[in-house]
Amino acid sequence: MTHTLVASDLDRTLIYSAAAMDLTMPDAEAPRLLCVEVYEKRPLSFLTETAAALLTDLATRALFVPATTRTREQYLRIHLPGPPPRFAVCANGGHLLVDGVADRDWQRTVAARLAEGCAPLDEVHTHLVRAADPAWLLRERTAEDLFAYLVVERALLPDGWIEELTAWADARGWSVSLQGRKVYAVPKPLTKSAAVAEVRRRTGATEVLSAGDSLLDADLLLAADRAWRPGHGELAATGWDAPHVTALPERGAAAGERILRAFHEAVREGDGALGTPV
Repeated sequence: MTHTLVASDLDRTLIYSAAAMDLTMPDAEAPRLLCVEVYEKRPLSFLTETAAALLTDLATRALFVPATTRTREQYLRIHLPGPPPRFAVCANGGHLLVDGVADRDWQRTVAARLAEGCAPLDEVHTHLVRAADPAWLLRERTAEDLFAYLVVERALLPDGWIEELTAWADARGWSVSLQGRKVYAVPKPLTKSAAVAEVRRRTGATEVLSAGDSLLDADLLLAADRAWRPGHGELAATGWDAPHVTALPERGAAAGERILRAFHEAVREGDGALGTPV
């Protein structure tokens, strides 16, 4: 096994819906795409063929660990190119999959951490729904009995509503994140970085590289040795940065390619290997 662990967010970091692709070139010059997710018999998520080749090769050079806020069911709909990842982080760190199966020891660890200093999910979920206006609330959900989220008409959200909700949640040990049309409420101990640290401990990886676009990815980026964020998303919109995090100018699918190239370059530097990425 290689000594580098590459932990990356998926949606709007490596894979993209059609709406998030941000293809700015003429149609005749658009890149060929590979569909990696089908939902309700319709293609949903894509990456460029170049990105697919980069990801396939990366998995042979480093330990690639998807780190997503998706539930296990949502994650298992994705079929990334290359060998199936041995480890995957789902539910924002709530589940650690090992060869596709949730690790029971990690589930117990997470449950203990959440019981120590967070308001219960039912309380937060109830407040989240009550604070929403039916005029712009489309759906409300809980995920894996760990966190809650709303699907909203973002353009109709009142000024200050997110800030007010954030303050309420913060006092109860929860954080709030707005990603596209989804408003997430997540317990503060529930982090991608904690699950990735557990993978690092088990595998003995000596270096961690990461990438992500949302505020829920901030802890993952901060915990890495080197990290990248695209030119879109919450982190870019708020100007979030850190000394070891590279803010890329690319947006959409082009950012996904650039992130994978950056991973390749960093892995080759660490291995002292030669070669040219795809």
